[in-house]
Amino acid sequence: MRGCDDHQGAMFSYVSLEARVPAHHPLRVVRRLVDAALQRLSPRFAAMYSDVGRPSIAPERLLRALLLQAFYTVRSERLLVEQLDYNLLFRWFVGLGIDDEVWDASTFSKNRERFLESDIAVQFLGAVLEQARAEGLLSDEHFTVDGTLVEAWASLKSFRPKEQVDPPASPAEAGRNRRVDFHGERRTNDTHVSTTDPEARLYRKGGGKEARLAFIAHALMENRNGLVVDTRLTAATGTAERESGVSMIRRVPGRHRISVGGDKHYDSEAFVTSIRDCQAVPHVAQNDTRRRSAIDARTTRHRGYRISQRVRKRVEEIFGWIKTIGGLRKTRHRGTARVGWIWTLTAAAYNLVRMRNLLAAATP
Repeated sequence: MRGCDDHQGAMFSYVSLEARVPAHHPLRVVRRLVDAALQRLSPRFAAMYSDVGRPSIAPERLLRALLLQAFYTVRSERLLVEQLDYNLLFRWFVGLGIDDEVWDASTFSKNRERFLESDIAVQFLGAVLEQARAEGLLSDEHFTVDGTLVEAWASLKSFRPKEQVDPPASPAEAGRNRRVDFHGERRTNDTHVSTTDPEARLYRKGGGKEARLAFIAHALMENRNGLVVDTRLTAATGTAERESGVSMIRRVPGRHRISVGGDKHYDSEAFVTSIRDCQAVPHVAQNDTRRRSAIDARTTRHRGYRISQRVRKRVEEIFGWIKTIGGLRKTRHRGTARVGWIWTLTAAAYNLVRMRNLLAAATP
C-alpha cells in the first residue's frame, strides 16, 4: 500500500536525541573524550565567570560547538549556529535539547576574549593529552617539530606604507575592492604594514613561491602515534621555526634524554646546540648543499636517526588535516593571539579524531 505524502507535523515526540544518534557513530567516542576533558576544566570555567548576574551560555557548549566547526569544516560561526538550529547530530553533541533555543553567532565573539585570557585552548589540549597518556598513546622520548604558514585574513591590497595612507584618486578606486597598482614598488615589512591585520607579515616560504601575508604555526608531535603535544603561533620570520622549536622542546616534561626530528630548515648550529643543551638528540635532516651540516655521522649512523627521519613526515598529516578539514589554510581571525588560540583548539580537535581511531583499532 502506498503511503501518504502528508506534511503535518506531530504535536508531541517521544524519541530523544540520544536515540537518534547511532550507537556506533564516530562522534560518540569523541563526545566521551571531550566531556572528560571539559570535566577537568570545570574549576577553571567557574573562575572565569562572576557568581552573580544572569546565567550565560555554558562554556562547555561553546567549546563543543567550536570543535564541531573543525570536525565538519563549517566555514563561519554564523553557519555553525544555523547548523545547530536544525542538525540533530550537532544538537546532541553540543548538549542542546530538541526544543532549546540556539544562541546568536555574536556569542562566540563576546566569549572569545574570556577564553583568551584564561588560555582555555592550551588547557583543553592538555586535558586531552592526559587521556591519551592514560591510554598509553603518547611517547615521552621521541618527538618531531615543524612549522607551516597560515595565511592571514588580509589582502595584499591592505599592505600599505607605514608613513601615510594615500586617499583614492577617484570615486571609482574607492570601496572595499579598490584598484591598487603596486607594480615596481618595493614593499617590505620594515616599510609597510597591513591595515587589516597589522600583526601579519609578508613572508615567502621558499624560492619560487609567492609572498603572502601570513603567520607561522608550529607543532610538536610525539612519534608513537602522531599526536600533537604542543603548539605555537608566531609572526612570520626566517628564524621563528627554530626559536619556537627550542621553546616547545624545553617544555617537554622530565629530564630524560629525548630525540627531536625535523626537516632541513632546523639544520643550524644555533638550533642543534640549543636542543642539545635541553638533553635532546637532534635528528634533523642534513642540509649540506653548498654548506656544512650542523650534525655529522656520529648522529646519522644510528638506526634511531633513520627512524626519526621516516616518522617525522607524519607531521604533514597534522598540518594537512588542520588546514583542510579544520579550515585554517586561511585563518578566519585577526591577530596573533586569536589565530594562535584557534590553532591550538583545532590541534586538539585533530588529537580527538586521531585518538578515536586509535582506540577503535585497539578494541577487539
